[in-house]
Amino acid sequence: MGLFKKNPFGHNLFLKKWLIRILGMMTHQRYKQFNKLEIEGSEIIRSIPDRNVLFVSNHQTYFADVVAMFHVFNASLKGRDDSIKNLGYLWDPKLNIYYVAAKETMGKSLLTKILAYVGSISIERTWRADGQDVNRQVKMSDISNIGTALKDGWVITFPQGTTKPWKPLRKGTAHIIKRYKPVVVPVVIDGFRRSFDKKGLYVKKKGILQSMHIKEPLEIDYDNESIEQIIEKLEYAIEQHPSFLKVIPEDQLAEYEADHQKRRYSHRD
Repeated sequence: MGLFKKNPFGHNLFLKKWLIRILGMMTHQRYKQFNKLEIEGSEIIRSIPDRNVLFVSNHQTYFADVVAMFHVFNASLKGRDDSIKNLGYLWDPKLNIYYVAAKETMGKSLLTKILAYVGSISIERTWRADGQDVNRQVKMSDISNIGTALKDGWVITFPQGTTKPWKPLRKGTAHIIKRYKPVVVPVVIDGFRRSFDKKGLYVKKKGILQSMHIKEPLEIDYDNESIEQIIEKLEYAIEQHPSFLKVIPEDQLAEYEADHQKRRYSHRD
């Protein structure tokens, strides 16, 4: 790879590689030492195409979720089975991984700008801006940028558009699926809300079991399934369908999630 080679968004790949290496080394212990990351489905990462893959996931923090995915995806591609042991997988990382994020979030500090350079597709949210509810049109340039990223590689998106659980999925994700026909891989995460602050920059509690379950690609009839049918399929896949919802007071939510995760992984003990 040449020193001056760039990706479709004009980012220098040599610089991006070193940023991923450095950030990876700085964050690795968050998932390996301070807390334990339980991984399921590494073999799926090795079986999917190199391009036009859309990962859809529930969302618990701004950054810790996607950073964990960068670790897991690269470790899986280097032959690690449900593990991020041995940081050697970061030496030659996959450079065409992107993630969808709110433009206002990615421009707030030097750190977020660095994280954006690593792979953010920054979009303007149509429903929320600066802490206020808004109602504005989708920018076609944002949709086009996601399409460009899919053509170049993998894209991670959080279709709920919020870190709060069981919120409705945004229909824009289904429109993107119908338009670009990517391989759609669901990812279900847990434990990040309890171990990190909301932004996912600081460890607020140690000894938490974090989990990441990478599921088989969804079977989607891109031409005949409706937007509503695709949304429902995504909701079930990332375990955020209303049928999963229980009426739980907010101050008991963390306790419920911890118990839910403990029961889910008890068969491994």
